Amino acid sequence: MSNYRSKHPPMSQINVVPYIDVMLVLLVIFMITAPMLNPGQIDLPSVGKSSAAAIAPIEVRIKKDTTLVVVDHSQGGFERPVSKEELTSFLKQKQEKNPDQAVVIAADKNIRYEEVINVMDLLQQQQIKKVGLFTKPR
Repeated sequence: MSNYRSKHPPMSQINVVPYIDVMLVLLVIFMITAPMLNPGQIDLPSVGKSSAAAIAPIEVRIKKDTTLVVVDHSQGGFERPVSKEELTSFLKQKQEKNPDQAVVIAADKNIRYEEVINVMDLLQQQQIKKVGLFTKPR
């Protein structure tokens, strides 16, 4: 027996190559299976309808000839040509009824940028909090 021990001295190092191979195989398995797992579905409680219905925005259209048209979607969506003074009084009236009503600007794409800024400045002077711009998807 002593001959056997002398031929093979005790190994003092751990061979880590098989462990690395196993870890890489596990990593690949988890990378493949993780996207296939469905995340936990949340069963949300249901409630009745909200008491405050969403208010349709007021649309201010700026046409090619820089004329202004107001479309009130909450009143049926009829177009009404207005001047800047009429727009101001119309918005004051709407803001008194509902201060959180949004205003959306829809301007022709060939109109000067200054015209849009002037309307936005007018809306800011009326202290309208929610102002947006209409765009068309490509």
